Amino acid sequence: MGTGQETHRAGAFKQTNKAHKTGRHRSKGSISSAVKGKVGVKSLTKRLRKELGKEARRHQSQQLRAKKREEVLVAKRNLGGSLAAPILITIIPLQEDLDVKRVVNNLTGADENAEVAESPQGLTHISIPRFKQRFSLIVPPVGNTFATLDAAKVSTTLLFVTSVALESCGNQKSEAIDSWGEEILEACLAQGLPTTIIAITDLESIPIKKRQDVKQTTQEVFSKWFPEEKIHPLDKPVDALNLLRKAGAQKQRAVAYRNRRPHLIAEKLKFTSSGENTGTLEISGYLRGQPLSVNSLIHIPDFGDFQMTQIDASDDPYPLDKSRKHEDELKMAETRVLEVADPATQESLQSENIPDPMDAEQTWPTEEELAQAQDQKKRKIVKRVPKGTSEYQAAWIPDEDGEPDSNPDSTPSDEEMSIADPQSEDEEDDDQHPNDDDFETMTVSEAPPDHQKYDEEMDFYEEKTSMQKLKESKTDAQFPDEVDTPQDTPARIRFQKYRGLESFRTSPWDPQENLPFDYSRIFQFENFERTRRRILKESYDSDGTRPGWFITLHVKNVPRSIFEAFCALNDRPLIVFGLLPNENKMSLLNVVLKSKIDSSEPIKSKERLIFQCGFRRFSACPIFSQHTNGSKHKFVRYLQPEDTVVASMFAPIIFPPCPVICYKEMKNGSLEVVGRGSVLSADPNRLVIKRAVLSGHPFKVHKRSAVVRFMFFEREDINWFKPIGLRTKYGRRGHIKEPLGTHGHMKCVFDGQLKSQDTILMNLYKRVFPKWTYEPCLITSGASNEENMME
Repeated sequence: MGTGQETHRAGAFKQTNKAHKTGRHRSKGSISSAVKGKVGVKSLTKRLRKELGKEARRHQSQQLRAKKREEVLVAKRNLGGSLAAPILITIIPLQEDLDVKRVVNNLTGADENAEVAESPQGLTHISIPRFKQRFSLIVPPVGNTFATLDAAKVSTTLLFVTSVALESCGNQKSEAIDSWGEEILEACLAQGLPTTIIAITDLESIPIKKRQDVKQTTQEVFSKWFPEEKIHPLDKPVDALNLLRKAGAQKQRAVAYRNRRPHLIAEKLKFTSSGENTGTLEISGYLRGQPLSVNSLIHIPDFGDFQMTQIDASDDPYPLDKSRKHEDELKMAETRVLEVADPATQESLQSENIPDPMDAEQTWPTEEELAQAQDQKKRKIVKRVPKGTSEYQAAWIPDEDGEPDSNPDSTPSDEEMSIADPQSEDEEDDDQHPNDDDFETMTVSEAPPDHQKYDEEMDFYEEKTSMQKLKESKTDAQFPDEVDTPQDTPARIRFQKYRGLESFRTSPWDPQENLPFDYSRIFQFENFERTRRRILKESYDSDGTRPGWFITLHVKNVPRSIFEAFCALNDRPLIVFGLLPNENKMSLLNVVLKSKIDSSEPIKSKERLIFQCGFRRFSACPIFSQHTNGSKHKFVRYLQPEDTVVASMFAPIIFPPCPVICYKEMKNGSLEVVGRGSVLSADPNRLVIKRAVLSGHPFKVHKRSAVVRFMFFEREDINWFKPIGLRTKYGRRGHIKEPLGTHGHMKCVFDGQLKSQDTILMNLYKRVFPKWTYEPCLITSGASNEENMME
């Protein structure tokens, strides 16, 4: 009986399992139709829907993997081929006295069947039929950091070269990379490295027995910068051929900010004047990265942002097949116009918002108020002053009996003179008052406002020496945000812009409160991250000039002075980057910076620095804040060594990810790297809160209450700051109960026993904003000045 039941149950289980499998196989077709047409999903059970969803996800993952694998293979096949741009190799010597021309000659002579040509802008093109690839060599000027970085931005491969000549008896570790090599390596690493190759020359000049030791010692030097890279010899033609083969076959390293934007390096330039000071610049070169639309904007480093009138396409001047090139030369060369700019859809060059000064006004002043305000400006005062007194000295002489002059252009009458000197000879004694001949009347203007004197003092504080700055930074690191309460100014006036917060993390703060006038000139996104994702997605699907084509950009309204200054420079590469939508608009740019460990001195907030944010280079005076989560971020007065902060400044919008290098101009004119990082966001609503900590000391302590002094010096100040809570360095919390006397003593109550050596603190907060100090780095009219700035 039990056996029959077990057999029946087993048969039922088999039928259920068979039905489940049948339904599973049937539902595969239904789930694909459900995914395509979204029909039939509701009829499935929850268990089947879960299992079928897993199968669908697995099938989708397989399709994505196959698609990505195919994209990688296509990109690898087209690397340097006839349908893609040549492999651009930037040769960077790590020693200033290295002969770069000999390195170029070794690469051009690597293959006898290779075709070598040189472009008007100094690029060397090598076409190797056996590899079915093309290479372009560029050598930026040695010693010019910004020129080398510009070439590295658009390069496919960076070739770092060092020499071991005359090093057989010396210390190779100290000579393989000199000061220039360390500087450019650090800058290239901060900017973002593409694929790299390390080559060593003059190895044949060393005896055979010492070559391996020299090579191993040089490898140890480079292992600090490139732990996984191996050095390659570059003395024989076979070495150069192997190096080119490696450059065309190795895995390409992606540089996000470059690959997401169209870019090219100029092969040929032509300037056509269209006015007295401007003209049209024709830039020819291979397009790389993303498609480029003629209605978008482009950025040329050291030139600025520009619009295009049209984009032309021509035959490839450096084809891979030599016979095909000969046939093309026999034909009539025709330039094809790919796109012409449409003024209706072309992006505008307007980078700042035009604010309305009367936007916040509710009433318009009447004619009487305007006349009264004008009369206030012209108001003069008649004073009786000693003879020989200047107008500036007379303005500071108090005169209680002086009356304003209604007509400043008229001369004072006898009646006015009697008003200015109402005292008679009968009321005064000649022995007590000087003779009237020693005095004269003078019509003077009112005294200048006090804020002008305050501005002059601020200029004095900005010119502090490095020793004073170092001392202040150490004090700020030891006693963060602590300030002394002034004794000559009431604290309620000195800290009238500050407020108290119950909790810095959770207390609300309106980001639209008391914004400065500069905020009306910038642009803001409703949701920056959502806009960034949408723009990057649209840039990949845009229909424009395809990468790999040899095109000519017609850039309009290029200043003649800038182009002439560029032509005066030697071997300077010119690169072009296509801007994403809104990347020329001004906003509040937030950049994450990490300072160097061996920084010479701390960087003070609001100090002018030079920033290289990806393809854009400019100078500004940023404010620093802590890189933390939350809605409020504490203001940082100094960027200490090996510290990470967020620098906020007014600058054009740049969508992350994008690397940032921060430079500081030294007294001798050179540039020093003070920090490196990346773009965080372009969010004007970032709250940078400055904290001021007032400190006091216990005078008398009785259990939980204490008499505190030295925090305030007036009774009115204590009543003004009474609602704000107190804290101590030992962790006690308290509040002000009442003032005692008139000299700043106050009675405070705490949540526990107070120690006599404790310090009482009061935190005050206010929001700070950066100043409009943005200045783009452009080529000056004199080539010498530009070289001094770049080097």
